[in-house]
Amino acid sequence: MKKNLSISIYSFLILLLISSVSAEEYKIGLGSCIHQDEPQPIWNSIKNDDVDSFIFLGDNVYGDSASLKLKKMRRAYAKQKTSFPSWLKEKELLAIWDDHDYGKNEGGGEYRLKKEAQELFVDFWDIPKNDIRQAREGTYFNLIKNIYDLKVNIIGLDTRYFRSELKSAKGNYIDNKDLDASVLGGAQWKWLSKVINNESDLVILLTSIQLLATEHRFEKWSNFSLERNKLIDLIEASEKKVLVISGDRHRGGIYKYKNIYELTTSSMNRPASPIFETDSLLIGETHYQENYGILSINISNKAVKLILKDKDGGVLESITTTMSDY
Repeated sequence: MKKNLSISIYSFLILLLISSVSAEEYKIGLGSCIHQDEPQPIWNSIKNDDVDSFIFLGDNVYGDSASLKLKKMRRAYAKQKTSFPSWLKEKELLAIWDDHDYGKNEGGGEYRLKKEAQELFVDFWDIPKNDIRQAREGTYFNLIKNIYDLKVNIIGLDTRYFRSELKSAKGNYIDNKDLDASVLGGAQWKWLSKVINNESDLVILLTSIQLLATEHRFEKWSNFSLERNKLIDLIEASEKKVLVISGDRHRGGIYKYKNIYELTTSSMNRPASPIFETDSLLIGETHYQENYGILSINISNKAVKLILKDKDGGVLESITTTMSDY
């Protein structure tokens, strides 16, 4: 009897230890570029990771159309609603958009149906009626999330609604150094300069296009280098621990500039061509196959892990940093 009781107490303590360890880790799933008409087996691996929430980084549907009508966008959202797994709908979901769910491929502020596209966006993502995105132009937002005793500031940027036009030919862009050229627009910049300084232990900055990478020829912040420098200066001046998360590229990787880390995760079901690509700020390699990201926060030691995984859950790249870097 005493032996059985000892075993029961031991088993209970082991279960308690396991549950306390798992409770000290908070996992955020990350992904972008997921076509509603293509299979989505990647969700099986994400489910196995037991994420607490999931953030969509843009191109969450492919509904852009040259006809300047939103019928294709409406159909895309309707199809995607049935494509997402049921377990995902039980998680906290956050989203920013990119060009294919904005309505115009590689489009910016010139897009004539951007207000109507925003209405579809807030409707699909069940944005509450009292949320500022229901009334304000642009889908940018900020959320202070308490994870146990840690305060996390999640900032989602809108890199489409106000963006100036790109320079040069499509897919081979050059730097637009016009002094009045912008990625975020005046109102969003003013807002960002305030919310990035909100009290927090960690800032997660969501941008659909890449911030740190500079050496490829596609869309990126460095197509507006003055704006890129402005954002990096703002991050450094905040003296916050800032992790940048991006999508768009149909290629994943991890980048670092000084104390700024960026995880790019793309695409969830539309892999790119297997062309070699690197960058002077890249850690490891870029990966063209289907992928998703995990941002894991360890509550006890305040360590943060950025992980890029393939569709089967295999680790492609990872880095660990701490919130005590500043």
